Amino acid sequence: MGKKKRIGILTAGGDCPGLNAAIRGIGKTAIVEHGMEVIGFVSGYTGLIYKEYVQLEPDKLSGILTLGGTILGTSREKPFKISQNDGNINKPELIKENYHELGLDCLICIGGNGTMKTAAKIGELGLNVVGIPKTIDNDVWGTDVTFGFDSAVAIATEAIDRLHTTANSHQRAMVIEVMGHDAGWIALYAGMAGGGDIILLPEIEYNVRSVCKKIEERFENKKAYSIVVVAEGIKVPKDYSPGNYIAECITEYTGVESRVTKLGYLQRGGSPTAADRILATRYGSYAAEIIANGDYGLMVAMQNNKLTTVPLSEVEGKLNLVAEDDPLVLKCRNMGVSFGDEY
Repeated sequence: MGKKKRIGILTAGGDCPGLNAAIRGIGKTAIVEHGMEVIGFVSGYTGLIYKEYVQLEPDKLSGILTLGGTILGTSREKPFKISQNDGNINKPELIKENYHELGLDCLICIGGNGTMKTAAKIGELGLNVVGIPKTIDNDVWGTDVTFGFDSAVAIATEAIDRLHTTANSHQRAMVIEVMGHDAGWIALYAGMAGGGDIILLPEIEYNVRSVCKKIEERFENKKAYSIVVVAEGIKVPKDYSPGNYIAECITEYTGVESRVTKLGYLQRGGSPTAADRILATRYGSYAAEIIANGDYGLMVAMQNNKLTTVPLSEVEGKLNLVAEDDPLVLKCRNMGVSFGDEY
């Protein structure tokens, strides 16, 4: 028998539902199926730099499937970005030293775009690395879906559902601001699932007058209220939040009373949905499988509902964005949903 493989896991960037399910999927498959040893680095890349880690025995992996957050903790540490606070610390060199001192055969990095970029750079140091994509924004290039997205959409959809009753009771325009700096996937999916009348995305340029005209048309057609779903990344004047700007414009230009709800970090918290638990588990288990096969420098991905891999070097610097001709955008338009670009 050969040497038992030893792998490290870290979770980096913002937290999201499903991280613990992914850790569990990696650990259980690695230990049970392949007899590997598994350690987890604390607080993302910070733990890797300062060699802070925990042994992930089977008992530590039990009971975490349904938990939100991450048992390993996370941070937004960027080890390849030079900071004045770093002094004489060479973080990439420390990563390399710690990797070898701990006898790692591979490092698994779970995170979004920034995490995948750093993982690719770690691979360039000559270390074995595998990436697992997570983010509620669903904007990681190379995969059809990231875990965390379904949970965020479910939370946003429930919020929209609840706003319908208040909007109807007071005959208002209710504006709900959801996450999505560059990609409007949450706004698009939650907007459709929640029956939004207007959906504003970073990828589709809108005109606020068009938004207001849609509101006016609805009230002229005896529609008692309107639901406007806004991604946080849409362009607005300086010093405005997207939700506040749209709501103020609606009131100013139409006279219709409007209110804003900002979900913020609520979209990241709590237990993952069943879909995210399954996806995260599949990603984690698949990562362990490809390591067992000696494949590295890859990010696990889902394409056409099949597990696959893409080179980490190809993921860097790209985003998965909503296209103007995305099938869901076209379906929404066919049902009369406005994207603020009609007039």
